[in-house]
Amino acid sequence: MKTLTYRDGDTIDAIGLGTWKSDSEKVGIAVNAALGVGYRHIDCAAAYGNEEEVGSALKKSFVEYSIEREDVKITSKLWNNAHKHEDVLPALKNTLNDLLLEYLDLYLIHWPVAFRPGLKGSPKDDTDYLSPKQAPIIETWEAMLEAKKQGLVKHIGVSNFSQKKLADLKTKTDHLPEMNQIELHPYLQQDELLNYCRDNQILVTAYSPLGSRDRPDSLKADNEPSLLDNKVINTIAVKHDATPAQVLIKWAVERDTLVIPKSTNPERIEENFNSINIELDEEDHSKIKSLDKHYRYLTGNGFETESEMYRNVFDE
Repeated sequence: MKTLTYRDGDTIDAIGLGTWKSDSEKVGIAVNAALGVGYRHIDCAAAYGNEEEVGSALKKSFVEYSIEREDVKITSKLWNNAHKHEDVLPALKNTLNDLLLEYLDLYLIHWPVAFRPGLKGSPKDDTDYLSPKQAPIIETWEAMLEAKKQGLVKHIGVSNFSQKKLADLKTKTDHLPEMNQIELHPYLQQDELLNYCRDNQILVTAYSPLGSRDRPDSLKADNEPSLLDNKVINTIAVKHDATPAQVLIKWAVERDTLVIPKSTNPERIEENFNSINIELDEEDHSKIKSLDKHYRYLTGNGFETESEMYRNVFDE
């Protein structure tokens, strides 16, 4: 398995199991199957609502497969309702409790968007948000640094941060994020942001690498393009005797990004893992490069408010 390296020399497997949208009744089976196949990187988040089940599956699987805790890299994310400095550590400790862990390998600020502290569910209007002035990202970030200092997390980073937001944070701290998790796939290749992260030694994780077809209908656009049905991707898959999903996963890995395909089907989980056996050539990469549409499956439009305090969260 290819690994990527943090600034301090620690490594993390390029392919992990994503758990967003994984039903709480199935996510444990998925985690157990993934660890059994050979995954050593699991991506979680408090907002996914299934960390208790993930934690139980981790505990069971470590024993079943004789896996040492330090050999599995576990990521989680700080939700939007805990961005105030005093709320970060309690939120992290809740996640650790749910996952039955003493530390996380990676903790991310899930979105550069702040909700009213303790808000349950989705915000309904402006009163359910804190403005960037009320909850500055640097305030949240300093609490993340404190979590790392206390040994509760080994690495810290962000998710859904644009180059503009990363550059702004760089002016306020000497400790840049170690990871930026973003939507990344052939329809949204984000070369400029990817290059910025490389230049600043920020690793990148690609989410929704397969197009996130199973996300809620409320988050889908009419007639959105399908990655798995794309003719170019399917032609390359036939060429390599692979599945379209395997091509998409290996493409992400060969760009030196981490990738976290989600599945709760044990056969599909193994199939995704076996993408490590594919070798894409220069012609394949050239054809895939031509597919870039700058198309987002996750637009962030749900954060738009009447006051427009979070209008266009991706700063495009």
